[in-house]
Amino acid sequence: MPVSRRRRCARVAATAAAAVLTALAVAPTAPARAAARSSEGLFLTVSGSGGAWLRGVLLECPDTRHVHPHGTAACDALTWARGDLNALRGDPHACTKEYDPVTVTASGEWRGGPVEWHKTFATLCTMDAATGPVFRF
Repeated sequence: MPVSRRRRCARVAATAAAAVLTALAVAPTAPARAAARSSEGLFLTVSGSGGAWLRGVLLECPDTRHVHPHGTAACDALTWARGDLNALRGDPHACTKEYDPVTVTASGEWRGGPVEWHKTFATLCTMDAATGPVFRF
C-alpha cells in the first residue's frame, strides 16, 4: 500500500524535529560554545529526495577533534578552493546514469567569513565526484 504524501511529509518533519532535539540535548556548555566559536567550522549535511535529512557533521579546520571521518583531507580541499565550495576539485570518477537526487548544504564560518551554500546532485556518486572528501562522511 503506497504511503500518502501527507504521511511522508509528517515522517520527514518528525525526523527533522528529532534531529534538532537531539542536537539541542547534546549541545555543549557555554564555555565550550565560546571555544567552538573561536575556531572556524562548517555544519555539513546531506539530504535525500524529498528533503529527508540523511546525515550531518561539523567540520572544524584544523581538524583537531576528528569529528569528520576525512577531516584533514576536507580541510585541505577547502583551503585549496579558498573556501568556495563551487570551486572544489572533487574526486572525478564514473557514475551510473540513475537519478536519485541528493542535496548538500554547508553553513557556518570559513576564515572569518559566513558560509551558506547548498547544491543538488543527481546521485551520491556525482556528489562525491564533485565535492571529494568534504561531504564524504
